[in-house]
Amino acid sequence: MLTNSDLIELTAFRRALHRRPEVSGEETGTAKMIVTALKPMSPTRILTGLGGHGVAAIFDSGKDGPTVLFRAELDALPIEERNDVIGWSSEIAGTSHVCGHDGHMTMLLALGRMLSRQTVGRGRAVLMFQPAEEDGSGARAVVTDPAYHEIKADWAFAIHNKPGSPLGFVSTRVGLMNCASLGLKIKLSGKTAHAADPQDGVSPALAVAKLIPALGALGQGEGGPRNDDFRLVTITHANLGEPTFGIAPGEAELFATLRTAGDESMESLEMSARGLASSVAGEFGLGVAFEIHDRFAASVNDPEAYGVATRALDAIGVPHGQENLPMRASEDFGVFGWGAKAAMLCLGSGEDHASLHNPDYDFPDDLIPIGGAIFERIARDLLGAVGADQ
Repeated sequence: MLTNSDLIELTAFRRALHRRPEVSGEETGTAKMIVTALKPMSPTRILTGLGGHGVAAIFDSGKDGPTVLFRAELDALPIEERNDVIGWSSEIAGTSHVCGHDGHMTMLLALGRMLSRQTVGRGRAVLMFQPAEEDGSGARAVVTDPAYHEIKADWAFAIHNKPGSPLGFVSTRVGLMNCASLGLKIKLSGKTAHAADPQDGVSPALAVAKLIPALGALGQGEGGPRNDDFRLVTITHANLGEPTFGIAPGEAELFATLRTAGDESMESLEMSARGLASSVAGEFGLGVAFEIHDRFAASVNDPEAYGVATRALDAIGVPHGQENLPMRASEDFGVFGWGAKAAMLCLGSGEDHASLHNPDYDFPDDLIPIGGAIFERIARDLLGAVGADQ
């Protein structure tokens, strides 16, 4: 159990994290803060530098049993915080924890405190602080890091806060939780010309005008991601030529986010988008090149892991259901489920709470003991007692 002193200290730590956010791939200071917080808990071992700046604390019973991984995220977002009603606003210009990762890390530290007071009865608990969640690169970097083989999980669990749901209510389900997605950057190249003689160049303007609605038309699936054929293409950025009045453009870029209800259908949608862009480029005499960014695997809940999680919720009296699932939004947790029985839980942060990625979002500290208790009960049930009689 967490004490009042624990909650006071954990809340202060969460707010300290909130003041010093770091974006994906730059989480050096955050990782150091986490290591400093973990050391007094005396884990069996602390691994650092996993997949970049990732940190893993291992609590090993020394007895045969499963490895159960609990994941939180280190990174923040490149969003300027605008919140003058809290006393712990971001001190880093243009960067903020407006997705709640500061709270997710703190819930995991709450579990660590409980593990430190009575070690697991069998197997191992791993507290995984993952880097670079927001751009979809961190989970793959962690699981492909040679050091990860030392802590390869049999079970994996994560909690993400969810504005719009009642405070403390958990949304989860068997199967798809979060869509697969990727960012497709399309670069069109032609030839510039004087604005007075555009016929002397090869402009990508008409190709851009044709591609924007055509890419969007690749989407389908009226029922949303509950349908296996769900596909969505969102144009997020377009750039044409130079910001001048004297030059007919010779280059253009389009950013499109592709989203599907599963990893296999993503491959098909990506091929369709590439083929469409190549065809339109050829029609207008343009060169075309592609780049992939922010690739997220689908997050899919294993039936057994879902069962473990929901029995834990029932045991501690946390209400749960399947409302508003699966989500169109992606989450960089799915990769951990490729080699483990995994489950994602969405913990309600209030029906009227500011939305994720809003500039005035702040993680509700009241969720710290709830998330910690959920993790603790899952660990107890799978590893033979954390804070319970052996």
